[in-house]
Amino acid sequence: MTATLERVDVARTAPAKGRSRARARHRLTVLALMAPATLGFALFFGYPLVATIGFSFTKYDLINAPEWVGWENYAYMFSDKLFRTAVYNTLWFVVVLTAARVVFALGVASVIARLKSGVGLVRTLCYLPSLAPPVAATLVFFLVMRPNEGPLDAFLGWFGVDGPLWFADPVWAKPGIAAVVLWVSGDLMIIILAAILDVPQEQYEAAELDGAGPVRRWWHVTLPTISPVLVFGVVNSIILALQLFTQAVVAGSAASGSADVTGSTKVLGFPENSTLTFPMWLYTQGFRYFDMGYAAAMATVLFVISFAATALLVQRMRRASHQEER
Repeated sequence: MTATLERVDVARTAPAKGRSRARARHRLTVLALMAPATLGFALFFGYPLVATIGFSFTKYDLINAPEWVGWENYAYMFSDKLFRTAVYNTLWFVVVLTAARVVFALGVASVIARLKSGVGLVRTLCYLPSLAPPVAATLVFFLVMRPNEGPLDAFLGWFGVDGPLWFADPVWAKPGIAAVVLWVSGDLMIIILAAILDVPQEQYEAAELDGAGPVRRWWHVTLPTISPVLVFGVVNSIILALQLFTQAVVAGSAASGSADVTGSTKVLGFPENSTLTFPMWLYTQGFRYFDMGYAAAMATVLFVISFAATALLVQRMRRASHQEER
């Protein structure tokens, strides 16, 4: 009887060992396949992030060894007037660009989705501007909106309207940059268009049988269905606005006429610091004043704000989806 029980135990143990070895081989295979991406993430994102946070507590000029100063760089932000100006301008772009970009892309995508003919041509024409490099797109808008010489002022002149100075006017400089960003929002439009076209037709038919018109079908069927894509558009627009740099630099340089043959300029934020964004002031501190510690502190703050905004929006989206399921 004892020998029989021992044979049964051995028979049970052998398959268990085989399954554990198979799971171990599977895990090693997965780890081996993930190793290149994991190493790349650690090398090009993880290490720079940790190093930036470390440098933010130091005084560092890229030449001498870093000197520990604690929270001094973060405390200096509260007394830096241009820092507050950069924060205000960046928040302006976050609010205006996020709302305008999502509404603009949603409106264009909704119109294209209803077209019966020429959809491919219209879709291509709306997407092509997003392929333009930021420098080229900004220069095109600068030439179009050039005071007293550009086509836009000539068009306004036909109606007896004197155009403003656009990029040379502190009031109109930020709206001009926002117009450039909107013009190249074809990538977001294509994503939203794909989401609209993916809405099940049965839902529209059911809403139509209930007496819902086109507006109500769009409001009660289309928008709730594509809400995850709209949240993605909001997050993407917020991050884009927080990192706005190239368009502001090019517009200010062209309007001030301070750019040399290499494209560099000594005038940032023209006119009157109205286009001075957070990344621009970060760049100035790090690579013009060589105050890399303060620049690292600003980069850390920018990362925390971007991460917090993304996490908050994703959490709210999950809560909304759970409520709909209930």
